[in-house]
Amino acid sequence: MNDYKIVTLNQDEYKPWVLEKHYARRLPSISYAFGLVHDGKIVGVVTFGYPPNFQYNNGKCIFNTYECLTLELNRLVVNDHSIRNLPSYFVSNALKKLPKPCAIVSYADPNQNHVGYVYQATNWFYTGVSNPKKRYHFEDGSTFDIRRGIDKKGKIVKVEKLKPTHRYIYFNASKSEKKKMIKDMKLKVVEYPKGQSQKYDCKHIDMFYNFNLFGE
Repeated sequence: MNDYKIVTLNQDEYKPWVLEKHYARRLPSISYAFGLVHDGKIVGVVTFGYPPNFQYNNGKCIFNTYECLTLELNRLVVNDHSIRNLPSYFVSNALKKLPKPCAIVSYADPNQNHVGYVYQATNWFYTGVSNPKKRYHFEDGSTFDIRRGIDKKGKIVKVEKLKPTHRYIYFNASKSEKKKMIKDMKLKVVEYPKGQSQKYDCKHIDMFYNFNLFGE
């Protein structure tokens, strides 16, 4: 993996990946974005932002009394031609670039045939599944999840019950802080789920990265 580099990205660099390559096709709240660079090209993007659920603020949903910055790994995309274990390498090293201490939550969506093996490979805690959600389908073909509220215009033509998503937690902290975080954790850690994970079809994106211009 020595020929790969992880760099900080700005919005112009990560936005096409999030909107055109990731299956959600939506731009979430993003505070930190990193690119996986190989031979001067970005071949992957991972982003982190504040969880949309306000109850995660300062770790309220994760800890009993401990407080710290809480982020969500909300987008991860890597070009299909990537070598084996590259997404795990990418995530593991991107986490090191985040502030310490902080807690990171992420979800693997079984509705997209995702199990979360990249999180298992990078030693996240698995804390079971989230509350089941619904997806609302509108006349124009758009969809909307209840998590963001129903404020789209148009007639609802279908309500789809979704499978609950797998929830993973990671603590980015020193050894001493991590011990405190684990001890005060309110979420129950359970065994990793198993199953057949499936990659989704996505648009291949080639984007060049100029190291001299951006100083990385």
